[in-house]
Amino acid sequence: MADPARARRLAKRINTIVASAIEFEIKDPGLAGVTVVDTKVTADLHDATVYYSVMGPTLDDEPDYAAAAAALERARGVLRSKVGAGTGVRFTPTLTFLRDTTTDNVNRMEELLARARAADADLARVRVGAKPAGDPDPYRDRTSTGPLAEEDSDDHDRPED
Repeated sequence: MADPARARRLAKRINTIVASAIEFEIKDPGLAGVTVVDTKVTADLHDATVYYSVMGPTLDDEPDYAAAAAALERARGVLRSKVGAGTGVRFTPTLTFLRDTTTDNVNRMEELLARARAADADLARVRVGAKPAGDPDPYRDRTSTGPLAEEDSDDHDRPED
């Protein structure tokens, strides 16, 4: 087993090599919007997982995740050979590509927060003219005249002085 620092250094180097190869060397149109986000290497340095994100041609277009995944699968061998040449390790790690869903999760959270804000705004509009139901102070005894009223005192059995 390699130490964790060596695995992190190798992951960083693989990240750089794969990102550079996708951007400048591999001419596959399916890789046009692919960005390498992160890379993780196992402790034995035999497997590397490359996380990627995909952007559409414009900000409004939905990215083609299937085409990007297929293009990465086609380029897997070329990328692995570039990693082997660029890292100089005895055993070149196998590459696994996983789509990074962080941006999807962020968009989902933003949508949920927007809905919560809208619900809060609706509640605030309703609450402006609302009055509480029932008595404003339901625990106050309105029959007594003061804090030492005769019916409230516990001195019923005590004779007068």
